[in-house]
Amino acid sequence: MASASTNVTSASPQAPNPTGLAERYALALLGIVDDLRQTEPGAADRIAADLEALFRLWREDAGFRAFVEDPRLAASEQRRGAFAIIERAGIGPEVRNLVGVMIVNRRLGRLPEVAAAFGAQLASRRGQQTAKVATAHPLSDTQRAQIVARLTEAGFSGVQLQETVDPTLLGGLVVRIGSRLYDNSIKSKLQRLQYAMKGAA
Repeated sequence: MASASTNVTSASPQAPNPTGLAERYALALLGIVDDLRQTEPGAADRIAADLEALFRLWREDAGFRAFVEDPRLAASEQRRGAFAIIERAGIGPEVRNLVGVMIVNRRLGRLPEVAAAFGAQLASRRGQQTAKVATAHPLSDTQRAQIVARLTEAGFSGVQLQETVDPTLLGGLVVRIGSRLYDNSIKSKLQRLQYAMKGAA
């Protein structure tokens, strides 16, 4: 979140839509950023990077995703497992405490929404625009840079990517930014071909 190409990625096939609940958690984390700003000017970048690191784990580790989403686990089990992973990843106390509060409130499964809300709030504060990018496979750093460059060429400034992996797209990508939708997925191309063939029949 510290740079234009920083992203928060959800492992869910659908992009998380921040709810009022997610916004409240995100604003609470931003309140901590504000409190730290005088003594640590780079607190926002550090905390954003910690949140991104947690979601990289979420995206890449199916076991971790299943653990977080399992409603049958007791809060003590969730806390012990989540904190062990957070400690190994070197994630700081602010995100660790956020996860702890969400576990106590039985809201850990809403973590993708909270991350999306935090990213959107931070981008808004910095005058950035959030582009929601859905792809069939995780993006590489080169692809992220290319997307940001293309959106900048199209007139968007300070672009912040919010990524989602959606295997049903098959390939290509779908980008939403502001009121604009750019759909270059193989799924949509196949649907358009199917409609065209029906029309020609």
